[in-house]
Amino acid sequence: MDSGTAASGTGTSKAQLCGAPVITITLFFFFKLMRHGIGLSTSSDSELITQLLAFTPPEEEDHTPDWIARIRNLMNETPTSYSLLIMHSDFIYAVRDPYGNRPLCIGRLIPVNYEIKAKNPSETEGWVVSSESCSFLSIGAEYYREVLPGEIVKISKAGVQTLDIVPRHKEKDPSAFCIFEYVYFARPDSIFEGQMVYSVRRRCGQQLAIEAPVEADLVSTVPESATPAALGYAEKCGIQYVEVLCKNRYVGRTFIQPNMRLRQLGVAKKFGVLSDNFVGKRIVLVDDSIVRGNTISPIIKLLKDSGAKEASVGEEGTFHEVHIRVASPPIRYPCYMGINIPTKEELIANRPEFDDLAGYI
Repeated sequence: MDSGTAASGTGTSKAQLCGAPVITITLFFFFKLMRHGIGLSTSSDSELITQLLAFTPPEEEDHTPDWIARIRNLMNETPTSYSLLIMHSDFIYAVRDPYGNRPLCIGRLIPVNYEIKAKNPSETEGWVVSSESCSFLSIGAEYYREVLPGEIVKISKAGVQTLDIVPRHKEKDPSAFCIFEYVYFARPDSIFEGQMVYSVRRRCGQQLAIEAPVEADLVSTVPESATPAALGYAEKCGIQYVEVLCKNRYVGRTFIQPNMRLRQLGVAKKFGVLSDNFVGKRIVLVDDSIVRGNTISPIIKLLKDSGAKEASVGEEGTFHEVHIRVASPPIRYPCYMGINIPTKEELIANRPEFDDLAGYI
């Protein structure tokens, strides 16, 4: 998107905004642009930010845009939630919101020529920026560092340079890195805050085994984001890890579907059952999270109907031993930073059913 397309009187610009930042689009910014004759042709966050950057007045002495001032103004007006990549013909700005809600990291392109690499291991052929470090290996790059919360980084032939770090609105406010990156969104081989996501998830599973052990024949996972936690749980409990579900790779993530009906349909299509692995056995099923509580129930029913061990409990009759363990804390509050959790009421942790969650699911 050419930011010079905005009717802001700034002239044509060589800068472009790339990527898919996450920011709450409010009527305030929409009307601010409308008052200056600038309309939005889409509901895209990226278009809104592009227009805000193009409209912001500061210019250099030669009347070219003062991009640093414009970026700083944007960050002061919209403190969350985005990671931006702004491309110029000669350099790139990498920008992360002051609360560090979304990840952004820098990679270094390694020389392909072995002789150059051997003579100077620090030799760099170029720089790349990504939301996750897992993308670097496939293009011959290595992880260099994260962009810090509030940091404005300029990347050019001269290297990586920090131009400014914009503070949070309240100095005492902590950073707000999204826990769902660790729990669900990120690929396990990505690095955030100096930690590999896989290792964090595995340690969560180990801690879960300490806090919530249970007698069982096998430990399994709701694939795939919960797999490291399930392995950690099995390792700590000394119970074998066995896969009981297989994932249909052609079905997207159900949690991010826009409504409950689509989420439930997605679950039904998403998993196949490996019944030979668990018929007549007691299962510990580890999931990464329970948000609304409407996706785990169909999975439990699949396992019960496919042969999980039945047990008798006196007058209460029989039940199937599928023990659910969740590798993240209860989600109690809505998110206004890009995750599809707009209300408290939709969260199972805030509903009466949470007091008897085992019975509900």
